[in-house]
Formats: sequence, C-alpha cells, structure tokens
Amino acid sequence: MSPESRSRFRAVLDPLDRSSEVLFGLIMALTFTTTFEVAVAGRADVRTMLIGALGCNLAWGIVDGVMFVVTRSVEKSRFHSRIRAVQAVNATAAARILEEELPDDWGILLDSHDLERLAARAQALPTPSPPRLTAGDLRAGAAVCVLVFLSTLPVALPFLLFRDLFRAARVSDATALVMLFVIGTSLGRHAGRKRPFLVGLTMVALGVVLSAIAIRLGG
Repeated sequence: MSPESRSRFRAVLDPLDRSSEVLFGLIMALTFTTTFEVAVAGRADVRTMLIGALGCNLAWGIVDGVMFVVTRSVEKSRFHSRIRAVQAVNATAAARILEEELPDDWGILLDSHDLERLAARAQALPTPSPPRLTAGDLRAGAAVCVLVFLSTLPVALPFLLFRDLFRAARVSDATALVMLFVIGTSLGRHAGRKRPFLVGLTMVALGVVLSAIAIRLGG
C-alpha cells in the first residue's frame, strides 16, 4: 500500500471522526426504534418504522460521504496554498507560516530551528501541481456513506428476526447499548486511557441522553 493510500485509509477509519458519525447514525436509528409503540403496532407499522430508520440513515450517509469528499478537496487546496506561500517568502516568514499551521498541542515538539529546516525543505520542493480529487477520495467518501448506513442495521435487524415485537424492541435496545459501549471503549483506547471501559460506559450514558434529547425535539 502506497503512503497516499495508507493516509487515505487512516482518514476513512479515523477513530474519532468515524465513531462520531456512527454514533450519530445510531442515535438517529434510536429515535425511530425507541419511540415505536410496540404494544399497538402491526407488521405494517414495523415496515414503516424500518423504512424510516433506514431511509434517514441512508440520507445522512450520503450527506456525510459528500462532505468527506468536500473536506478532502478543501484540505488539498489548503495544503497547496500553504506550500506556495512558503515558497514565495524568505526563510523567517516561511517558518512563521508553518508554525501557524501546526496543531496547538504539537507546537512544543518543534523549536524555531526545526521550523526553519522544514521551511527550507518545503522551499526546495518543486512547485506543486494544482490539487485535484482522485478516485481514491471518491471511494473513501463512498466508504463513509456505507459505514454510516450500516450503523443502522444492527438496531433495525431484530424487528426482522423476531415476530414478537416486544422482544424485538428489547433486543434492539440492548444491541444499541452494546454498540455505544464498544464505540466508547474504542475511543478510550485511542485516547490512551488506562481504563477505556469507563469511556465506554460514559458513551452509553451520553448516547441515551442524546437520544432522549433528539426524541424530545422531534428528531
């Protein structure tokens, strides 16, 4: 796998961004399943609920996939413009431009001499070609869309597997809680927490609260 492919692969599967999108898709699905009136529902009502939940997340997945591609385009254009700016000024000004581009927490790792060396390296590069989207960027956007849409299926699937709607609703709720815990634990590990399962429990509580808010606001 080339460096560019590895970079794009990491971007698609970045734990924080992708977990946030799956969490949003999960909450949207829960606004359908947790407000579903099991006691009086018939199979036609189940079908309507499932179509609504799947359709909502498909729409969000499309939006999220398109915005991923748009973001990639903006990032490439931003990088291109910064490199051109660095190449157009002297070493001191170039180092200042690079310093402004550093994430806040990373500034402590590079001193002025490091920045000057980076600036000199950037100025020695050939003038970059205008940025353009690649087939890989489009595939990445499609992957994001599929990921968000698939986050609905585990919550909706029990209503297809169980004829007893009360049991289906309980299994669906339990599945959602497990997914929230897994997402939170994954984020805890990504953040380097010693007890990532505590982040998982926090995510469960947060997901329940956000779902309640979305339902209350008519989501």
